[in-house]
Amino acid sequence: MLTFYNEHHAQQAPCSGPWDEHPDALALTLAEFERRGLGRIVTPQGVPLVSLERVHTPRYLHFLRSAWSAWTALDPANAQRNLLPTLWPAHGVPSAPEPDDFFARLGLFASDSGTPIGAGTWLAARTGADCAINAAHALRVGERASFALTRPGQHARAEGFGGGCFLNTAALAAQHLLDDGLGRVAILDIARHHGGGAQDIFYARSDVLAVSLHLDPRQAYPFYSGHAGEQGAGAGLGYTMNLPLGRDCGSAQWLAALETACVKLAMFRPEALVVPLGGLAQCFGLQGGDLLRIGERIAHLDLPTVFMFEGGHGAVHILEGFETAA
Repeated sequence: MLTFYNEHHAQQAPCSGPWDEHPDALALTLAEFERRGLGRIVTPQGVPLVSLERVHTPRYLHFLRSAWSAWTALDPANAQRNLLPTLWPAHGVPSAPEPDDFFARLGLFASDSGTPIGAGTWLAARTGADCAINAAHALRVGERASFALTRPGQHARAEGFGGGCFLNTAALAAQHLLDDGLGRVAILDIARHHGGGAQDIFYARSDVLAVSLHLDPRQAYPFYSGHAGEQGAGAGLGYTMNLPLGRDCGSAQWLAALETACVKLAMFRPEALVVPLGGLAQCFGLQGGDLLRIGERIAHLDLPTVFMFEGGHGAVHILEGFETAA
């Protein structure tokens, strides 16, 4: 397995939101990955900005890469403070004109007050996007599987950040695979929280099947997406599947839900698979042996697969299960 590691991940300040995202999880995962000898670890090549614009809007990308300089220009003392929003629209307004006021612009793109922008945010997020796109491209040049080891991206929307995420790595990987010639790509999201960003990006499309197993959003972040009734819209109706689960569901119920997801994937017949993963060891009562079984089951789908790190612990068990079953 070829792993693309984001050496700049620590440039993003730690988050303080309810998703409990810890940057040291990357270093621990990297060390365990090396200890088990699961494959080569490389630095990604930079990708052009236009590749990011296939998923995120140009005005959002411009804001994100210029936000810190605009913030410090307001007051030099701001260089010692993380940037957090103080106001935002009560309802989504994706077509609203971008305000002139800096804090109003910040609120237009932010979905919560727990995802700080710091001096290194753009570098960390941009290099994470490089990892995702490089990992996707690796499948197109002969790799059976790859791994983007970077900070989480699953909650980032086409035009906004939140949940500790700024650029949606899973969506960028899926879109790159399509742009590189594939006709159907599936996302099997098995990170503990629902990846609402990727769901929104592909919700009205039929070329990407988005299937997610996650904590019930009535009880866990992101709260407002990830319910079973969300199944897509327009041309995308039927191409979204959510399987929300309670924290006390246990391994048998979780693995049964995975089997349901695998049946859906088989019916869609994707040409490649994107798997955001992370945090399962802290939820659902899953143990090391369960995580190995998850990796084995994904391997039996027999698809070129790119894994996306979404935080937490236990990801290496899934990768090892995948590799040993290959």
